[in-house]
Amino acid sequence: MGTPAFAVESLKALTEAGENVVAVVTAPDKPAGRGQKIQQSPVKQYALDHNIPVLQPDKLKNSDFLQTLKAYQADLQVVVAFRMLPEVVWSMPPRGTINVHASLLPQYRGAAPINHVLINGENETGVTTFLLQHEIDTGDILLAEKVDIKETENSGIVLDKHMNSGSGVRLKTIKQLKENSLSPIPQTAVSPENLRHAPKIFKEDCRIDWTQGVEAVYNKIRGLSPYPTAFTTIDDKVLKIFEADKEISSHNFEAGTPLTDGKSYLKFAVKDGYILPTTVQIEGKKKMEISEFLKGYRFS
Repeated sequence: MGTPAFAVESLKALTEAGENVVAVVTAPDKPAGRGQKIQQSPVKQYALDHNIPVLQPDKLKNSDFLQTLKAYQADLQVVVAFRMLPEVVWSMPPRGTINVHASLLPQYRGAAPINHVLINGENETGVTTFLLQHEIDTGDILLAEKVDIKETENSGIVLDKHMNSGSGVRLKTIKQLKENSLSPIPQTAVSPENLRHAPKIFKEDCRIDWTQGVEAVYNKIRGLSPYPTAFTTIDDKVLKIFEADKEISSHNFEAGTPLTDGKSYLKFAVKDGYILPTTVQIEGKKKMEISEFLKGYRFS
């Protein structure tokens, strides 16, 4: 059960490992792009290319869908980047339904674990397979594997790491479940003050607060790159910042003050130094390197 390209890697790993994938459940086809042409999900495209039956329910509690799903008699359901399942679906197979989460549970439960891990400046994260139950991301843990994070990596790079690591952990999980060598472990209780959350990120969450320190702003930029992207405003125009360097130094400028030579650098003052954007996009223009941006932009 999955929809985006992220889920294809896991489906591919399962099929190439010889697992019997009896069916795929994915989102209905929908219009996309400028021409609003009907598009199939990446998971559906892969499934059709490999002769795997595809189910595309509008509603997961639809009686016809449930009857069809049950008829496949799956031993196990595997969820990757799909929507929330009702109990009638996740409790259907005898081995349950497993999901993979892009963090070391119970830390960073929620919709955007990779973004929040980077925003908080963590140097380590991971992937966890677990059994679905009523509360989101709280089911018994099956396997977990750590993923190191370098200071220069953004969420796109870490996402790629998770795709590779996640498909491998999922295969190990299924293998050990078949061998009955895996014992689900309840998620250990963590005191509220030590529990980090990863809620969905909205547009206003992406606005840069220049009153923060160098590390906090730098981590926010890489945690939101390449999507949904941190931004600020210049001359009442939105400036997205995809990549940046940092400089720790003392100064007397007000937080958020932009400084530039008009040729090679643009930097914003923060309380303990500067943030120097290196890849940006001003509204109405394409994404570009900072030198290219400065050649064509005149500050008011």
